[in-house]
Amino acid sequence: MFYAVLKVLVARLTMVIWRPRIEGRENIPASGPVILASNHLSFIDSIIIPLVAPRRVAFLAKEEYWTSPGIKGLFMKGFFTGIGAVPVRRGDHRAAQAALDTSLEVLESGVAFGIYPEGTRSLDGRLYRAKVGVGWLALKSQAPIVPVGV
Repeated sequence: MFYAVLKVLVARLTMVIWRPRIEGRENIPASGPVILASNHLSFIDSIIIPLVAPRRVAFLAKEEYWTSPGIKGLFMKGFFTGIGAVPVRRGDHRAAQAALDTSLEVLESGVAFGIYPEGTRSLDGRLYRAKVGVGWLALKSQAPIVPVGV
């Protein structure tokens, strides 16, 4: 419910303020698992992409958004849960594999899943070498990959 209301209200505001140019939206399948592989320039990418996509998109988000203390922590936990983000622990190789396993579970449920092949934000706007996780997910889930450029 939160996601639907947020999408209707914020999507219109987004279109007016930032005026994103959207090309190829018709390439995103209407149903079934799909991987939206995007470059990553800003925190807002994980919010903008689902707002302009024709269907709900889940992204991984750092676990700290669910574990921060206080009112701010409660707000963050509610917001990220509401938009369909999936918490993931970061840090070591085991955490990376756990994130991929979680991503695979999301895809196996038939959801559109957004991922950043570079693994992190680009601080200078350049596109960096992709990690192998997107290919692994595509092979394991048999989901098509739709490239996204921000």
